[in-house]
Amino acid sequence: MKRCAWAEGKGDLYLAYHDLEWGVPVYDDQKLFEFVVLESAQAGLSWQTILNKRDGYKKAFKNFDPKKVAKMTAAEQSKLLLDPGIVRNRLKIASTISNAQAFLAIQKEFGSFATYLWSWVDNTPVQGKRKGMSDIPAVTPLATALAKDLKKHGFKFLGPTVCYAFMQAVGVVNDHTTDCLRHKEVSKLK
Repeated sequence: MKRCAWAEGKGDLYLAYHDLEWGVPVYDDQKLFEFVVLESAQAGLSWQTILNKRDGYKKAFKNFDPKKVAKMTAAEQSKLLLDPGIVRNRLKIASTISNAQAFLAIQKEFGSFATYLWSWVDNTPVQGKRKGMSDIPAVTPLATALAKDLKKHGFKFLGPTVCYAFMQAVGVVNDHTTDCLRHKEVSKLK
């Protein structure tokens, strides 16, 4: 079975992520917040690092509940700097909390974060026709516009590159290569 080249040879955790999650449209706000946290944590690092620490992030950031994360105290932030289960970067930890606050503000304004996010693509996933890894861009004009708007709403560590990775992860964009076993399956999901 052929998969996207980025998923090959990286172990069972990576393959499961590719085969079961990546590119599948997500409409659940808590799951979307999870990916906001993980993708922003990944900035400048490998996805393998973050995937290996996913359970640590889930524990550290209260099962990815944005309401609970938004209320985290300075003492809790300091404690997280000692937690080997996450990337111990002061700015990324602080931005996770401020991103939770911004996430909640978007929920309040739009009814849900999913409503806000999916409005960028008229509620229909963008279907990439990527033949190979070299065809997949790091950034698109849509990701740049979304990142700019998220920044305006107070988000940090979600620039255009990270934003595009987020869009791919949560299925706003289907960038499985056309020869990948998941491309056709994911393209049928709405």
